[in-house]
Amino acid sequence: MIDSKQARDALADIDDIVQRVRQSQLYELASLAALWWGALVFAGNLITWLWPPYAVSAWVAVDALGVAGLVAIRLFNPPRDHAHAFNARVLAVFLLFFAFGYLCTSVLGHFGPRELGTFWPLYFMLFYTMAGLWFGYAFVAIGLGIIALTLIGYFYVGEAFPLWMAFVNGGGLILGGLWMRRN
Repeated sequence: MIDSKQARDALADIDDIVQRVRQSQLYELASLAALWWGALVFAGNLITWLWPPYAVSAWVAVDALGVAGLVAIRLFNPPRDHAHAFNARVLAVFLLFFAFGYLCTSVLGHFGPRELGTFWPLYFMLFYTMAGLWFGYAFVAIGLGIIALTLIGYFYVGEAFPLWMAFVNGGGLILGGLWMRRN
């Protein structure tokens, strides 16, 4: 027989375990997404550095493959509870995200290649870092690290900036994905 304090403590322990399992599941999906996007971003930056005339086509392919990969990751790893199931709002978020970025870079800003190579990682990492405020500080650390290194590259790295970004952004996402897998 247990008293009410022991029962409360036991329920608190169970709640703590449930929260850890949820965070573990989130980190599992997030790590797959980070690894996927990291590989694509690495390839996109490498193509931009090696074959600049193909950069625009490469980034359209990176974005399309990235979103398709996220959908596939979600479909092959369905949530245990249906409250977090994939729905049309997730697709709407991606469309709005890319539309706003395009508005800023092409309509309002008319960014050049170097500015585009800086804006998009900063824009992605802003949301990545904000997500970390809810989902775990690993996201915050990864996001802020990539933001800082992107800005260092923008101001101090010359023509090899796309190569720098392959390692900083693509490599940073890959390392972050591997880090999340072990947590």
